[in-house]
Amino acid sequence: MNRITRLFESKKQGGILSVYFTAGYPSLNDTAPILEALESHGVDMAEIGIPFSDPMADGPVIQQSSAQALRNGMSLRLLFEQLADIRRTVDIPLLLMGYLNPVMQYGFEAFCRSCKAVGIDGMIIPDLPFADYMANYKNVAESLDLKVVMLVTPETSDARIRLIDRHTDGFIYMVSSASVTGVQQDFDEARQSYFRRIHAMNLRNPRLIGFGVSNKATFDAALAHASGAIIGSRFVRLLAETASPAEAVEKLQEAISV
Repeated sequence: MNRITRLFESKKQGGILSVYFTAGYPSLNDTAPILEALESHGVDMAEIGIPFSDPMADGPVIQQSSAQALRNGMSLRLLFEQLADIRRTVDIPLLLMGYLNPVMQYGFEAFCRSCKAVGIDGMIIPDLPFADYMANYKNVAESLDLKVVMLVTPETSDARIRLIDRHTDGFIYMVSSASVTGVQQDFDEARQSYFRRIHAMNLRNPRLIGFGVSNKATFDAALAHASGAIIGSRFVRLLAETASPAEAVEKLQEAISV
């Protein structure tokens, strides 16, 4: 069974914490130590960012981490080399998250086969059009039991959300707003109304809320309206501010519990 499916089946009551970080940041060889620290501190799932020179959906924190990772020498091929033995020490679900350009340069089918070979469970490609996914990529990913996770925003129509729900599995990534990634202090009524609207649709897929989750208020709001939350910018910043990945995870857990 795909580890993403297993996670949501084992945590039907919700409370899932997924954490994003950029591969190759702060240092080139931090990928495995960060994943090991996340798992050992009880994080449920990890999203490994593929650095790219034009991360249009990302705020300044993740943009800076992506630029630094590229300066450090990170590439998609090197990332797969770093992940070759990761399943010896890490069992939580792992997704690769990145833009379409590096994936297409690598070759989509080759990318999927490399994901499968190292134990990746799914992928998030924010700029992959849903129609293109259906026409050109769905069969390849499904043949290798890789979950392709689609994003929805407050502007996504109910009809499109239901279409995504019908043709994907794993989970749906609910972007909290139409802006870029980054830290928020709380979610206003408009965002919470959006969360309630999607919750009331009774979708087949579970949902995780991301973009702006950074403290107890935003984390609790996400848990109240979805199966869990995705945290990225806050953790990436902590990686730069702390002495070790373990300390960064500990400080993140403090931030969302106090």
